[in-house]
Amino acid sequence: MIIQIRKAVEQASFYRYFIFLFLIIYIDSFSRKTAYGQTLGIPDFKEMPGIKWAFKTSSPVFSSPAVSDSLVYFGGLDSLLYAIELNTGKEKWRFHTNGEIRSDPVISGNDLFLNGGDGSLYALNKMNGALLWKFKTRGERKYDFADYFNSTPFIKNNILYFGSGDGNFYAVKAENGNLIWKFKSGGIIHSSPVLGNDKVFFGSFDGYVYALNLKNGELVWKFKTAGHRYFPKGEVQGSPAIFKNLVFIGARDYNVYAIDQEKGYCHWNKSFTRGWGLNNTVHDSILYIGSADERVMISVEPETGQEFWKKNMEFLVFGNIAFSDTMLYVGTTIGKLHGISKKTGEKTWSFETSSYRDNKAKYFKPDDSYRDDIYSIIKTNAQFLDVECELGGIFSTPYVDNDVIIFSSTNGTLYCLKR
Repeated sequence: MIIQIRKAVEQASFYRYFIFLFLIIYIDSFSRKTAYGQTLGIPDFKEMPGIKWAFKTSSPVFSSPAVSDSLVYFGGLDSLLYAIELNTGKEKWRFHTNGEIRSDPVISGNDLFLNGGDGSLYALNKMNGALLWKFKTRGERKYDFADYFNSTPFIKNNILYFGSGDGNFYAVKAENGNLIWKFKSGGIIHSSPVLGNDKVFFGSFDGYVYALNLKNGELVWKFKTAGHRYFPKGEVQGSPAIFKNLVFIGARDYNVYAIDQEKGYCHWNKSFTRGWGLNNTVHDSILYIGSADERVMISVEPETGQEFWKKNMEFLVFGNIAFSDTMLYVGTTIGKLHGISKKTGEKTWSFETSSYRDNKAKYFKPDDSYRDDIYSIIKTNAQFLDVECELGGIFSTPYVDNDVIIFSSTNGTLYCLKR
């Protein structure tokens, strides 16, 4: 009898251990995801990778690539969405919209969703580009020359959430494009939304950050930015990131805000003196902030804003960050992609586009600072964007996996780098 009891206890202990081990593996499989769905455990690119292939288009590209089933998808200002074979760099198919594509493709199962830049949301078959349905908003428009991106849809529970230049935020059914609800803000919405705690968060060019109820689109709260002498509205151009009970977002008033998800008040804000901090990426309990004219990258504690490190960048940062085991990867609008240590912020390597190498001497000194006569060469703010396109500036977020890094450039090229 004692032996039987002992065996039962040992068997129960084994099952408890097995369940415990299973839970560890199960939870870890969820924790090892980035904000963009890439699995962690990717080996670092400790040395600069070389070019595997480069696909050239006719117009600048601001859209970030999406990868699924050995195809790479991205859109450009030529109004074309491209599907490129990952192994060869050859085009498989293309889809034409009637507007500049400034948002990222979103993949769910066999479907691809795209904010087409023409006031329409498209659903396509990801393998052949066949149109499944199209949802029309009341139209798209740009705020100004520095309004670089459109809202990339967020999909959850078969519902697509996205903002529009018509000032509305939409929720539509992914299977047929039928409208579920919409919410009217006071300005253009080009912020890409994020979801948390049964709410959807986004910013508007009216100077507010919004939290809406996911089910019905009703306003939960809205947060007003401080504004700036050059941008008194405090236009919210950045896209949010979330961590625990906070939502992080940057605006044109030179501030990055950490806002309470439930109540809509600011826990802390980080101010820049020279420009915007629109790049905010949360990874492994760290918030990374990339700035524009401030030209710095910062690693901070998300709940307090306390800095771990702060490093100078040679130029502006607008795209978000990709990660591997101990490194991060980010581009600048001068035409460089950097591999950087997550722990220290030190650059390990820097890949230069050919456009940067061919054209940098027209505008920059060898240390990447502007030439002394730059304002006799570039006479308007809009011309600075033309220069960034000429240099092959990187506004996109890289895609990183075990073997390749893929990113787009404003010289119209999609690059695939291989270790």
